[in-house]
Amino acid sequence: MRIAEIYTSLQGEGLLAGTPSVFVRTSGCNLRCAWCDTPFTSWRPEGVERGVADMLAAVLETGLRHAVITGGEPLLHHDTAVICTALRAAGVHVTIETAGTVATIAPADLMSISPKLGSSAPARDTPGAWHARHEATRRRDDVLVRLMSGPHQLKFVIDSPADFAEARRWMDDLEDAGGAIDRRAVFMMPQGRSADELATTTAWLRTACREAGVHLAPRHHVAWFGTARGT
Repeated sequence: MRIAEIYTSLQGEGLLAGTPSVFVRTSGCNLRCAWCDTPFTSWRPEGVERGVADMLAAVLETGLRHAVITGGEPLLHHDTAVICTALRAAGVHVTIETAGTVATIAPADLMSISPKLGSSAPARDTPGAWHARHEATRRRDDVLVRLMSGPHQLKFVIDSPADFAEARRWMDDLEDAGGAIDRRAVFMMPQGRSADELATTTAWLRTACREAGVHLAPRHHVAWFGTARGT
């Protein structure tokens, strides 16, 4: 499996924010978000091939009991299910971070799903026809309902009031489709690749969340570390 990096840090988002964790970042993605903060796993995928035994040893050597399998899109890789199974057998809590567009199921203690809203699409003139490819792929409600069948959280990246409205409609659609949404595990996260950008979006988003009765989720890792790799 192609791995961009393995590193230790604090989980920056969602239910487990602040938890010391080891991150296994896979390389390769089926989407091309305009604001992607890990372009080295999507727009320009980097990394080296690593076997399951090698990755398992690297995670266990840290001594941490929480692992986050992230990307890119980790569910594109067959070995994601294998490494998750091995980690859980070793007593490690496993979170998978996914956009919820790939039907592959891998065992996890927490499925952390970040559905991509319409504003995530790259420009229409992006080479490789990525605007159309992204739009055709980013919303798979059938996949989301499957991924939501176990412990999960939904994290929507919000850049504008239109995004906020779209996310709320999407949640309603998922419930109509049979998705069991725990609204206590739904997070609206401000879009931003710097502390200043996060602050600008959060200024209005906190009010919108309070009025709608949904969670605002700070993206702590951006405020703590910016977009530096290995954080």
